[in-house]
Amino acid sequence: MKGNSGNITIRNKKASHDYEFLEKFIAGIQLTGTEIKSIRLGKAALADSYCFFREGELYIKGMHIAEYWWGNLNNHDPLRERKLLLTARELRKIEKKVKETSLTIIVTKVFISERGLAKAEIAVSKGKREYDKRQTLKRKDADREMNQLRKV
Repeated sequence: MKGNSGNITIRNKKASHDYEFLEKFIAGIQLTGTEIKSIRLGKAALADSYCFFREGELYIKGMHIAEYWWGNLNNHDPLRERKLLLTARELRKIEKKVKETSLTIIVTKVFISERGLAKAEIAVSKGKREYDKRQTLKRKDADREMNQLRKV
């Protein structure tokens, strides 16, 4: 199971459009049995998910993991809050940045590691304004045109 599940990656495409990532971290996710099985099937969504601190611990809110098809009455709640597993040093560093300035913690990607564990890539990020979004789109278009001209 570990060999073929290493290529599962669930991305939050909307986050890169709406936020500017300042610093990224890799964190483990505390999951139940049916949740990890659903993630291995690729049945998760990060569209409106974000992270918050409660009693010194970091949690994900809004991450949807579909119920496992072969689960029974003990199946999980799809929208429950899930604890992130980080070192104490990383937690202090993130909490300090979020409290000092008006930064947000966004989940950018959930993937299965080489060892078969679910990991989340989180980013301390700053919200983009409307004109920042337009500039990013212009830059992407210009880069695309330059690449097309280089090919010709």
